[in-house]
Amino acid sequence: QVQLVESGGGLVQTGGSLRLSCAADGRTAGSVGMGWFRQAPGKEREFVAGINWNGGNSLVGPSVYGRFTIARDNAKNTVFLQMSSLKPEDTAVYYCAADSRAYRAVVMTTPGDYKYWGQGTQVTVSS
Repeated sequence: QVQLVESGGGLVQTGGSLRLSCAADGRTAGSVGMGWFRQAPGKEREFVAGINWNGGNSLVGPSVYGRFTIARDNAKNTVFLQMSSLKPEDTAVYYCAADSRAYRAVVMTTPGDYKYWGQGTQVTVSS
């Protein structure tokens, strides 16, 4: 069992930056890959970025490539999503998720591969 709590969302102007954090609690938190997804009203949940269990492999989605980065601190069981050059189309609820399988080397990009989810944090980018 892994509990996830996101923080850091808010309102920002176009071109601004935000850093989201996801605190993971649970015996296996440090052994699973983590992902960030987002969902805007009326749209499907979209993969934003992911990082494998030891931080050795990471992936960023095409819509945010070059603007967002992901990192993790296993000593603190926390994953970060640094978002820069934000655009209005980045407005969404951002969710942190934990991979369903431990010690996976690759980063998974579909929601079905993630077993545990946080409650989400709203990011709003004003034009």
